[in-house]
Amino acid sequence: MTKVLVLHSVTLVRSALAALLRSEGPFEVTSAGWRAASREAENLRPDVMVVDLDCPGATAVLDDDGRGDRQVLASPSPVLVLASTGAPGTLHRAFRAEARGYVDKDGSPGRLVRAVRKVAAGERFIDASLASAFMEADPVPLSPRELSVLARAAEGDSIAEIARTLHLASGTVRNYMAAATRKTGARNLIDAIRISRRAGWV
Repeated sequence: MTKVLVLHSVTLVRSALAALLRSEGPFEVTSAGWRAASREAENLRPDVMVVDLDCPGATAVLDDDGRGDRQVLASPSPVLVLASTGAPGTLHRAFRAEARGYVDKDGSPGRLVRAVRKVAAGERFIDASLASAFMEADPVPLSPRELSVLARAAEGDSIAEIARTLHLASGTVRNYMAAATRKTGARNLIDAIRISRRAGWV
């Protein structure tokens, strides 16, 4: 029996994905939101974790700083991401976070089932459409740390909260925010978040 953990911020969507997988194979499926993601990953030790990159909160799970919510992807369980071709920047982040599988959300349900089986068997799975989007994407101008700070800010965290979560000084957080604003050519932090979200970086 293959153990699968489905992570999504929307209860109805993650329940539907879990039901699909249960109906298609010998899968023991658990679903959870982002707040319970780390705990469920640690307790279940799933064979595959399925993460939807396009829903709110996914950027926290793809945090590249090696601490905090990053422990979800740092666990021994391989990650399979659901993504769309319109957000190549997010695909870059998933690649840096060492995701093992990439499924196009516009594909058939059977593709997801096949991908789960392959990733659980220790293989890689990449939909051709996502591979093309990844190769054609412009390079991300922000560093992993700048992306981490910007992603937290996009979720509404204050400077103090970001500093505490990422183990940084408040002044350092401000410096990263300023650098992200400058590198994206934005007018201010809010504009930098808007540009980064449109590009799929956060």
